[in-house]
Amino acid sequence: MTEETGTKATYYHYKLIKKINIPRQLIWSHLTLPVIMLLFLLLAFSWTSVFLFALAFFLTLWVHFVISRSVLYIGGGTAFRKRWAFQRRLPWLGYMTDQYIGYRIFRRVHIHTLWIGICLSAVFILWSPPAFTVSLLFWHLWLIAPRLYVLSRLTGERKDGMLKFTDEEASYYQQ
Repeated sequence: MTEETGTKATYYHYKLIKKINIPRQLIWSHLTLPVIMLLFLLLAFSWTSVFLFALAFFLTLWVHFVISRSVLYIGGGTAFRKRWAFQRRLPWLGYMTDQYIGYRIFRRVHIHTLWIGICLSAVFILWSPPAFTVSLLFWHLWLIAPRLYVLSRLTGERKDGMLKFTDEEASYYQQ
């Protein structure tokens, strides 16, 4: 039996379409927003806002994790879950992909995270102190803002591309 080399192999060649740089000034201004928000909460409510602000941060991280894992599990099975992990680097703080990821999947996860997170923050209006609700909404929008920035810059691009995230940029590739 003869072996044919190269006839049944699949090669993927991706071409860089767009590189989205996130300027250092934008990252630094993004980092100053929590300080400004904490000062606002201290002036508008009380000193206990510091604890509510910290609690809201960790709760928002957990909510983003649960929503993202659920969307990945429902939409793509278990194969995509191995590509996602908690990132501690800015601006990609939180549950984020650490490998190449399909643009369509990334978009689906973060659009669902955006709307479900806003709805959950609205539910907390009924039972929690106003400082906690404002903190939840702030942290939710603060954590998802860099991802939405990338999605907004990719408006109009084909949905079958791949994304790769590095420290200060996102790269969009197509086959």
